[in-house]
Amino acid sequence: MLTNYQASQKTITGSFVATAQAALLIGVLVFAACLFGIFTRPVDFLATVWPANALMLGLLLRVPATATPYGWLAAACGFTVADLLTGSSLGKTLILTSANLVGVGGAYAVLRTYRPEAIRLQTPEAIPQLVLAIGFGACLAGFVGAVANPILFGGTALGGWTFWFVTEFANFVAILPVILTARWPSLPRRMSWARLARLALPAFALVLTSFASIQIGGPGAVAFPVPALLWAAIVYPRFITVLLTSIFSFWSLIALSANLFSHTIDVSAEGALISMRLGGSLIALAPMMLASAMAKQNDLIGQLSDLARRDSLSGLLNRRAFAEEAEALIRSCARQAKSLAVLMLDIDHFKSINDRFGHAAGDQVISIAAARISACLRGNDIIGRVGGEEFAILLPACSREQALEVAERMRNAFSQSAIALESRGSLTVTVSVGLAWSNNGIADLNALMEEADEALYRAKNLGRNRAEMHLRAHGSRST
Repeated sequence: MLTNYQASQKTITGSFVATAQAALLIGVLVFAACLFGIFTRPVDFLATVWPANALMLGLLLRVPATATPYGWLAAACGFTVADLLTGSSLGKTLILTSANLVGVGGAYAVLRTYRPEAIRLQTPEAIPQLVLAIGFGACLAGFVGAVANPILFGGTALGGWTFWFVTEFANFVAILPVILTARWPSLPRRMSWARLARLALPAFALVLTSFASIQIGGPGAVAFPVPALLWAAIVYPRFITVLLTSIFSFWSLIALSANLFSHTIDVSAEGALISMRLGGSLIALAPMMLASAMAKQNDLIGQLSDLARRDSLSGLLNRRAFAEEAEALIRSCARQAKSLAVLMLDIDHFKSINDRFGHAAGDQVISIAAARISACLRGNDIIGRVGGEEFAILLPACSREQALEVAERMRNAFSQSAIALESRGSLTVTVSVGLAWSNNGIADLNALMEEADEALYRAKNLGRNRAEMHLRAHGSRST
């Protein structure tokens, strides 16, 4: 009992430490993000760039350990301490902190009801759903702003609601998608300079058009980067597109704060400033939606391609896909003068299995056979189901002796272990294997498969449950 008590106490202590660490994480990050927003805001006014709320919301969704009462309390302390340390009065601090927490809470209450793929923006409809959630949070923050604006800045309630809503919405759009989709994209190990240059073109176009929007100005300047953003959505993975779009949104907010659009709009006019912020945010949503649609389309294409190349029952390559990959691997072995072997494997008396136990049992045997054969292979070997109960295997960089060892390992994997059927009982299944070998990799796939097939039939004629090698090796005069 003492041991169980100690284990229980250890578990409780560990859970408390993890919760405290998560709360400390969100509190520190919110505090740092608040300082960034405070130090970049205009004097005696609200921050144009306020990453703290979006950062907090993203952490609550991506790191569930932070979504506890302690996490919320730590975030509230982060907001409060940052404002008090930078000279705000206690009353102003409490109003601003309540607006921040209400906005984050409203958006979080909606987002937490979504499916994980929607939260990670993995579907096209996830973007409208995201807009709905952050719009709801921004709307609630606006109600606090409607109360705060007359008290803190001598403005109107409607002006406070509008400014708070747009500012909150714009900051959510600029920052939250990056946190929700953050992942390190997989890139090819080798990439030519020409391809690298082509991949860099959309990003370069975004930089160029953003610079042009400031230099040329005019009412349409904010739309200059749109073609580059859409181009990026077509070329780049979803996260890269979201990152570039968020950088554009973030840059737009900072440019407004730094008065870089002074010859385009009158930033001193509250209506023009609100319109610019909202317009930039809505522009940013288009490439994000296109990127999600492209990612979904690519996933579907990949699934269809996989279905076209793989046998649905065994999960292995079908005959056509096996031939394509095997021929490419044979060419590689030929260039490097490496030996290779082709194995043809057949399940013995498979028709009788179907007759005695039914086709469902036969399907189960095929599926288990594929798994057992695959377990005997190396990572660079290729296997395919090329017939009803027949499998083809290509072993690159493999000697004749090693090929025979692999064949024996496969045979033993069946003869020494029965297959348990889902319907009833179990049965022992044996396999026969035929091998063909090339000592220098210079060989024709069809010829090797025919020779391996001849060796397979010899193994069956000699009694089955055995492996036989074709008498002549490609590239050699020996028998």
